[in-house]
Amino acid sequence: MNILITGGAGFIGSHLTRTLLANGETVAVLDNLSTGSFENIREFVGHKRFSFAIEELNNELVLDRLASQADAIVHLAAAVGVQLVVERPTETIETNVMGTHTVLKAARRYRCRTLLASTSEVYGKGVRTPFSEEDDLLLGASSRSRWSYAASKLLDEFLGLAAYREYGLPVTITRFFNTVGPGQTGRYGMVVPRFVRQALQGEPLTVYGDGEQSRCFCHVSDTVRALEALLNRPEITAGEIYNIGSGDEITINALAQTVIDRADSASSLRHIPYSEAYAPGFEDMRRRVPNTAKIERAIGWRPTHTLEQILDDVIGYERTQLLGAVRDAHA
Repeated sequence: MNILITGGAGFIGSHLTRTLLANGETVAVLDNLSTGSFENIREFVGHKRFSFAIEELNNELVLDRLASQADAIVHLAAAVGVQLVVERPTETIETNVMGTHTVLKAARRYRCRTLLASTSEVYGKGVRTPFSEEDDLLLGASSRSRWSYAASKLLDEFLGLAAYREYGLPVTITRFFNTVGPGQTGRYGMVVPRFVRQALQGEPLTVYGDGEQSRCFCHVSDTVRALEALLNRPEITAGEIYNIGSGDEITINALAQTVIDRADSASSLRHIPYSEAYAPGFEDMRRRVPNTAKIERAIGWRPTHTLEQILDDVIGYERTQLLGAVRDAHA
């Protein structure tokens, strides 16, 4: 299969690329490197079944050429991270909505199987957990820019499902719940890599708010396994929405302490008000727990990594990165 991955130089995209190439697929990556990194895909350069284009999604000429050669498109390109969303809401909305619109037009032109990445953020301020795909969605006020990301990804979902219903395009929506693992950057507010780096450097772990908000974390290899399986089952998954995540819930306070313990660190916790971390009036989701029964019924998928295994993987990776940086500094 020939697969185009938008945002393929990002965290999930690069891991997916590695797996698909290892399994004999042909992969093309389109990425503008705004949040991704060329370093994430450097190892694939020169591979006979890999190609890449550093370009914007709105370059329809380039996207058309890549789509014309693809059997399937995995659309991961998006404005991501709470920090980016709060600081640049206009870019968030335009990147997500217009990018998805452009991708779906190209997919329709060449009848490409399409996986459209969404997010657990669309559940917004819902209090009924675990969240199921058919639950009602409750977003905050439009005056809070924090909700622009959720609204833009929800519109992406409507666009994708409309293309399925109106044009018969085989589109599947995936809602990610905190995918983490080796190679993830903490630049845009991702909590696990930020905590791990702080712990390894002996710095206080910065916890936003009271730390009693809870999340579930899924290893990137489990997420990639789900994406690959969904790609291969369009006959039963097209036109559907699937949660992808772990059901193991932990508060951010407990997560921070677990990172400290597993990194054998002497770090402490430092709580920072949301208004200081982001902006006055920032709102957060207290719980974010997925119900993954639907995807398990459809393709037999369930996460296999425990939180401890996930953290050990990230700690090992970040420790190697820090040691490499020290060696380079003394070279």
